[in-house]
Amino acid sequence: MQKILPKNILLAKLKLCLCFIVFFNSIVLMAQINKDSIFNESIMHSRLIKLKNYSSIDSVFSSFKNDSIKMKTLASRASKNKYPEVECYALISVGNIYRNVSNYETSINILKKAEKIADSINNVELKVVSLNMLGVVYRRIDLIRPALDYHKRALDIASSFKNPSAELKHSVAVSQNSLGNIYLTLEQYDLAISLFTKSLKIEEESNNILGLAINNQNIGYAQEAMGNLDIALKHFELSLDYNTQINSDIGLVICYNSIGKIYTKQNRLKEAEIILEKALQKSLIINDKYYIATSYINFGSNLNELKQYKASENYLLKALEISNQYGLKSFIIESHEALSNLYNNTKQFEKALFHYKSAIDFEKTLTSKINIQYANDIILQYEDEVKNNQIKALAEENELVKLKLNRNQKIFWLTLLGLIILAIILFSVNRTRQLNNEKQILTLEQDMLRSQMNPHFIFNSLNSIKLYIINNEKENAVYYLNKFSKFIRKILIASTEKEMSLEDELETMQLYMNIENIRFSNAIDFKINVEESINTASIKVPSLILQPFLENALWHGLSSKNDEKNIVLNVYKTSDDFVTISITDNGIGRKEAERINKDKVLKRKSVGINITKARLANFSKRYTTDYKITIEDLYNDTKKPIGTRVIVDIPTRSNALKTA
Repeated sequence: MQKILPKNILLAKLKLCLCFIVFFNSIVLMAQINKDSIFNESIMHSRLIKLKNYSSIDSVFSSFKNDSIKMKTLASRASKNKYPEVECYALISVGNIYRNVSNYETSINILKKAEKIADSINNVELKVVSLNMLGVVYRRIDLIRPALDYHKRALDIASSFKNPSAELKHSVAVSQNSLGNIYLTLEQYDLAISLFTKSLKIEEESNNILGLAINNQNIGYAQEAMGNLDIALKHFELSLDYNTQINSDIGLVICYNSIGKIYTKQNRLKEAEIILEKALQKSLIINDKYYIATSYINFGSNLNELKQYKASENYLLKALEISNQYGLKSFIIESHEALSNLYNNTKQFEKALFHYKSAIDFEKTLTSKINIQYANDIILQYEDEVKNNQIKALAEENELVKLKLNRNQKIFWLTLLGLIILAIILFSVNRTRQLNNEKQILTLEQDMLRSQMNPHFIFNSLNSIKLYIINNEKENAVYYLNKFSKFIRKILIASTEKEMSLEDELETMQLYMNIENIRFSNAIDFKINVEESINTASIKVPSLILQPFLENALWHGLSSKNDEKNIVLNVYKTSDDFVTISITDNGIGRKEAERINKDKVLKRKSVGINITKARLANFSKRYTTDYKITIEDLYNDTKKPIGTRVIVDIPTRSNALKTA
C-alpha cells in the first residue's frame, strides 16, 4: 500500500495539470476567436456598412494594420461588397506593410490604387493619407521629385480646409514633416527645423505620441548636421522616451541608431557599440531592410573606430549588398563612404579610392542638378504660395478690422445717443423725485403746522387766559397772553422755514411748556439743561421738532398722575456725529398710559411722532449719518414704572455732507 499511494497521487497531479493546460488553451483560443470574429464575413458586412470616414474605420481596424493577411482579406471583402472607403483604408495599410519590408514597387502600386479609389469617392481624408504615404515611399528610395509632388499635393488639400478634421490636421503634420526631410536632403537645416517645429506643434495639440517621437527625431538629425551634438542628443533621447511609451520597435531602432552615431562622434565608442548592437538586433527581428541597412552601416562604422576592422568590413559589405539589392541609394553612398574610411585606416588605399569614387559617382546621380533645381523650385513655389495665402489672410483680416471699426463707430454713436437719452431720463426721474420730495416736505411742514396749531390747544390756552381775566388776575393774564402771542409768532415763523437754530427751538419749547402749564395749574416742573461745550445758536434742527415729544410726556405720561410732575430736557454730545437731546418725564409709563387711553371714550391719537420721524429722515439725507430716536421705559428697583425717556440723536453740520 505504501508503494501504490505515491503513484496514485502522482497520477492525480498529472490529470490536474493536464486539465489546467486544456482550460488555459481554451481561454487563449476563445480570446483569439473573439478578436478575429470581426473578420467573419457576416459580422464584417454589418460593421462595414456603417464606416465612412477614416477615423471611424481606423477605430475598428487599427490593431490589425500590420497584419497583411487580415488587411488583404478586408480589402477583398470591402471591394466585393462595394465599401470603397474601407477598401481604400485596407489598401493603404497593405501598402505600408510592403514599404516596411522594402518591397517598394509593390507598395507604390497598391498606394496608387488606394489614392485612385479615394479620388473616385471624393474622400478627402483617405486621399490625403494615400498621397502622404506615397511620398514617404519615394523618400525611402531617394526619389526627391515624386516625393515632393505627393507631399505638396497632400499639404495643399489638407490646408485648404478652414475647420479640418483631426485626421486632416495629422496629415498636415505628416506633410510638413516630410517636406522638412527634403530640406534636410538639400542641407537647408534652419528651414527643416522650422517645418519640423510646425509639425511638432500640431502633434502636441492632438497628443500624438508617435508624431512627437518622429519630429523630435528629425529635429535631432538637423541639429546633428549643424554640429550641435548635445542638442541633437537631447532630441534623440526625447524621441526614444516617446517610442518606449508606445512600444514602437521601428522607432526604437531609429533612436538607438541616432544615439549610437552621436556617441561615436563624441568618442564614447563603447557606449555606442552597446546601443548600436541593440539597434541591429531589433532591426533584424522586424526585418525591415531599410533599417537593417542603416544599422549595419552605423555598427560597422563604430567597429572601425574601435579598430575591429574585420568585423567592421563584414557589416559594411552587408549594408552595401542590401542597399544595392533594394535600391536604397542614400545608404549605397553611406556604405561606400564608410568602406573607403575603413580601407584608408587599414592602408588598403586602392580599395579606399575605389569606394570613395563610387560614393562620389552615386551621389552625383542622386543629387543631380535637375533634381536639386526641381526641389528648389517646388520649395520656392510652396513658400510663395504660403506667403500669398498669408497676404490674402492679412487682407481679409484687414477687411474684417475695417468692418469692426465701422461697426464700433456705429456702436459708439448709438451708445453715446443712448447715454444722452439715459441721462435725460435720469435727470427727469431725479427732478421728478426732487419735486415729489419737496412736495412731501411741504406736506410734512403743513402737517406739522396743523399739529402745532391744534384748535383744541389754542382754545384751551385762550380759555385759561380768559379765566385769569375773569378772576381779575391781570398780571397772570398779561404774562400768559404775552407768552401765547410769542408762541404763535414762533409757530408762524417756523412754518416758513425748514429748519431753525437749536437755541430758538429750545426757547419755543419753553414757551410751549409755559402755556401748557396753565392747564396743569403750574404743577409741572420743566427744566432745560444744555452742556456748556454746545453752542446752540450754531446747531440747526428741523423747526418745532421737539414739541410732539413734550406733548406726549404731558398728555400720556403726566396728565393722569396726581403727585409731583417733572419733565427734564437735556442737550449734550456723546460723539462728533450727533447732538443728543433727551426728554425725561416721571409719568405713569407707556403701558399704563396705553391702558388708560383704551378706556377713554374719546381716544387721543398722536400723529406728531410719525410726522417728526419723517421730517428727521428728510433732514438727515444731507448728512453722512441718520437720525436716531430711542424711547426708554424707566423703572425703579421694584420694577415699577417711574417715567419715560425719549432720546433723539440729530446729525450736526460739523459732519461732511453726503456726496452724490
